[in-house]
Amino acid sequence: MHLIWPLIVLPVHFDPRSWHWDLLAVFGFCAQALFAARFIIQWIASERRRASHIPVGFWWLSLGGGVLMTIYGLFRRDPVIILGQAPGLIVYARNLMLIYRHADRRPTEDPPPGRATVD
Repeated sequence: MHLIWPLIVLPVHFDPRSWHWDLLAVFGFCAQALFAARFIIQWIASERRRASHIPVGFWWLSLGGGVLMTIYGLFRRDPVIILGQAPGLIVYARNLMLIYRHADRRPTEDPPPGRATVD
């Protein structure tokens, strides 16, 4: 019995051996790495506090990574990337506005256990 490979024939552009690594692809991977780093930052901050915690750096990485991913989507002319990233920019920017607007009115005590906090 012979194994027929591939069982499913995919177009050439799905074959990793045919991918073209250009500066745009490198830019896209760097943008995605920046955007993904926000989860590592949030995880470390939460582990340090032993409670769910969203540091300000999370929102800055979200905004920076989101902007770069949106730019990448625009260069690629990819509506999935553009529409997947661009609306989030409003949320990230708004959270940063709220954080910095209310920074001087922060309570000095810690929030009740189990509640998410922002640093």
